[in-house]
Amino acid sequence: MTPRSCPCGLPEPYQDCCGRCHRGDAAAPTAEALMRSRYSAFVRQDAEYLRRTWHPRTRPARLDLDPRMRWTGLEILDATGGSAFHTTGTVTFRASYRGGVLHERSRFERVDGAWVYVDGDFLPE
Repeated sequence: MTPRSCPCGLPEPYQDCCGRCHRGDAAAPTAEALMRSRYSAFVRQDAEYLRRTWHPRTRPARLDLDPRMRWTGLEILDATGGSAFHTTGTVTFRASYRGGVLHERSRFERVDGAWVYVDGDFLPE
């Protein structure tokens, strides 16, 4: 039996892909990798990881995830900056869920060497 691919859309099994970040065994090396790991955290209802990877300046005091929400796919449309050579980056994506699509351009920054989510702009479909 072959393990299922990661919810982020990459072919590796979850435990070898985003699971490494969620467990704290690895840090996302790029803004896009952080975006993918955060999407997987939404799929898996991992509010702790989402808060941990949110910029301290914009992090909500609490995060209540809807257990009925069913995320069904992630499509990365564009990424600028966000590599090992940058301090900021953006990732534009479409995240599908049962009943709709979230289209966003997210902003990321490095804080103490680690990529964190700052905020995002919702885009029209």
